[in-house]
Amino acid sequence: MGKVRLDNIRLFAFHGCLKEEGVIGSDYRVDLEITADLEKASATDQLSDTVDYVALHRIVRLEMDHRSHLLETVGARILNRIFKEVGEVSAAEVSISKINPPIGGDVQQVTVVLSKTR
Repeated sequence: MGKVRLDNIRLFAFHGCLKEEGVIGSDYRVDLEITADLEKASATDQLSDTVDYVALHRIVRLEMDHRSHLLETVGARILNRIFKEVGEVSAAEVSISKINPPIGGDVQQVTVVLSKTR
């Protein structure tokens, strides 16, 4: 087994419960780690034998483009889509951070972490 990580995917999106968040938007950071059997890929050196991190990035980007009130909802959509579209993945964890959240205090970011196994 092995892991593929996408660290610090930086995106701009419009998630949040406040009406203003849907208009103004915010900066986000997404970190994704998947677990899969990478033994064959390490022997064959073929992209077709591994989990394509370009496909993982596309899934994150597409689901972040779909507005939601809660980061938990976005995270669940990302995980569900990965498990639907990338059969080699046996486990995944996604962290979604809203940078400078509008919570009335000096907070760098808030983060929601979700994980799923097959």
